[in-house]
Amino acid sequence: MPEEPLDEEAPIFAIAVAAELAGMHPQTLRQYDRLGLVVPARTQGGSRRYALRHVKQLREVAALSAEGMSLPAISRIIELENSVRMLRGQVRDLEQRLREEMDSRSRVFAAGASGSVVTLRQGTRVRRATEVVVWRPPAGD
Repeated sequence: MPEEPLDEEAPIFAIAVAAELAGMHPQTLRQYDRLGLVVPARTQGGSRRYALRHVKQLREVAALSAEGMSLPAISRIIELENSVRMLRGQVRDLEQRLREEMDSRSRVFAAGASGSVVTLRQGTRVRRATEVVVWRPPAGD
């Protein structure tokens, strides 16, 4: 049975585990949370819960900081990355909705006897004496 990929957004790591995975001290994670650099989810009791995505961000913050980048600059980079991630998700959702809409629009149009446009279901036969097919959307579009 194939394994499902790990959800990068699932808040599953306590602060000690996330700190160990990121190679940092838990106090550093608390500081980054206070500064808004890497903000984890919270349980009902207020405990921090980090997702795999947060651990990756923590590693990125450490690397950028080691290269001499300031924390405000790192914060801006993370903010932009979060915006890009959100927008990519929206584009993915819109593309899916568009595919579903296009699949549901597999229609054939005909001209009625009075000249009106008539929508026919796929596979419906046209009565030649009263209707003529005038347009069909291209397959796959």
